[in-house]
Amino acid sequence: MSRSLREAPPAPRTSAASVSSPTLWDPLNPPITDWSGRRAWLVGASSGIGLATAIALLARGARVVVSARDEVALRRFVDTHPGVDAQGRPWAEAVALDVTDTASVAAAARRVEAGGLPDLVLYCAGHYRPQRATRFDLADMLRHDEVNYRGALRVLDAVLPALLARGSGHVSLISSVAGWRGLPQGLAYGPTKAALINLAETLYLDLRPLGLGVSVINPGFVQTPLTAQNDFAMPALLTPPQAADAMLRGWAKGRFDIHFPRRFTLWLQFLRVLPDRLYFAAVRRTTGL
Repeated sequence: MSRSLREAPPAPRTSAASVSSPTLWDPLNPPITDWSGRRAWLVGASSGIGLATAIALLARGARVVVSARDEVALRRFVDTHPGVDAQGRPWAEAVALDVTDTASVAAAARRVEAGGLPDLVLYCAGHYRPQRATRFDLADMLRHDEVNYRGALRVLDAVLPALLARGSGHVSLISSVAGWRGLPQGLAYGPTKAALINLAETLYLDLRPLGLGVSVINPGFVQTPLTAQNDFAMPALLTPPQAADAMLRGWAKGRFDIHFPRRFTLWLQFLRVLPDRLYFAAVRRTTGL
């Protein structure tokens, strides 16, 4: 189970028994410590955590494909990271897409796969607007669902057949600690992140025995254009490069649930297991809402 993705056998798996279940002490995923020569597709990488992770992966020797709607930002990324590897393949590529459009995602996946099937597919596209039930906005609720959850489904639909046929690769979904339990102002955002966590858990159960790795990323507060909308203090606020480093450490350790910063997320995990009465009281006391 400590075998890297590159070392995983390329032949398709025919049964769930083809990869043994990890013991209590084994990593849940094959640790990824060497990115040299690997190819990563990051969906939603025009800014924030996605962009920072793309830069971090390039610095570690990976070839990176970035996707988003913002073609100007994508082109800026490619222009900032020119050059080709020893085989003449570009280090950085850009493939524009709209995660709310199934045909757009499918076409983008075909373009990406034409240059080589990725070893990592990271879904980091996200939409966030603070919302409370007293100002219920159905259109914005559905927008969250289209980008945060259904967008991930569209990407999975486009890439899973090829990854399964190869029998190796890693799928990672960026969720949030906001998906662990209900939080004030997270009426639209939190449920979509909870859905991603459940999705990742089920994907792991289905795909890990077939040779694929699966992880879910649950950041705390990260300084991005999305969190800039918050009008409250954000404890343990990280920069995007700090978040990217935490993700790379999680992949290197073969973790399934990569949450950070742990000084903040471990406290939230304690709240997560409290009885409802105590949880609601603690959240009200902490937030003043």
